[in-house]
Amino acid sequence: MNDEYSLQTALRDVDVVVHAAGPFQQAEKCSVLEAAINTKTAYVDISDDTNYAWRAKSFMTRALGANVPAIITGGLCPGLSTVMAAELVRSALRESDDQDKPESLRFSYYIPGTGGAGPTVLTSSFLLLGEEVVAYSNGEKIKLEPYSGKLNVDFEKGIGKRDVYLMNLPEVSSVYENLGVPTVSARFGTAPFFWNWGMQNLTKLLPSEFLRDRSKVGRLVELYGPLIGAFDGIVGEHISMRVDLECSSDRSKVAIFSHSKFPTAAGIATAAFALAILEGSTEPGVWFPDEVQGLAVEAREVFLKRASQGAFNFVMNR
Repeated sequence: MNDEYSLQTALRDVDVVVHAAGPFQQAEKCSVLEAAINTKTAYVDISDDTNYAWRAKSFMTRALGANVPAIITGGLCPGLSTVMAAELVRSALRESDDQDKPESLRFSYYIPGTGGAGPTVLTSSFLLLGEEVVAYSNGEKIKLEPYSGKLNVDFEKGIGKRDVYLMNLPEVSSVYENLGVPTVSARFGTAPFFWNWGMQNLTKLLPSEFLRDRSKVGRLVELYGPLIGAFDGIVGEHISMRVDLECSSDRSKVAIFSHSKFPTAAGIATAAFALAILEGSTEPGVWFPDEVQGLAVEAREVFLKRASQGAFNFVMNR
């Protein structure tokens, strides 16, 4: 009760609250969202956890009743990447006939080392290794092993080809539900290459119960975090995202975003979501970024321009 009161007190006279205090994995409550609704304060979070995101979505009725606009998974990946996907699908539908529909969408992410973001990213990544991967194939929900299904993806300018592996990320289910694409998956890869081997070995050597325990994962991060972070100066702090859309007529569309500083890029994208809410581009309720109520179609062009500031490569609808 004291924590709830403190949150509500902190949100007085605030226009929008940005909840960036991860990791979101294994969080049992949506306390910040609940406080935002109770104080009628607009809300954005940068959750990258599927369970947390859908738990937050369950506050829809309360947010509507309080006339509070809220965007969940509104950061960089997911967030900006989800809007990129929504625009690819919208463009494909606009250009196609009734027989040519989006069939498959794939998210691919590359972040070397810690990406300069420190232990939070490592903690989230390790916790995700304890979750079965939810993906969709031809309209059917499937469950796969974490950090399996390796693909070699070309992130192009400044990044090149990188290996990426399946992860359980919330944009997969939101795109499936909201955009109607029947086959959806998300993958992640890191550098140096042997960190990918390490991630794979963790899923084989440690039980999933261990990898879902925040305190145990925290100790794991304390042990290996300094070693992984030591390579950041060598491998860089890049972030690269690629979204691939394939249609039934064998047409394909691609979107790519690459930035030299992951923390900076994440901050810019999150700020773009907050600004969109303040400008009235989000309706009351709890929305994913790919829902038109979360970010109006007519606001997407401005959002993408803002969110991609500083990127050394940004490609849409190629």
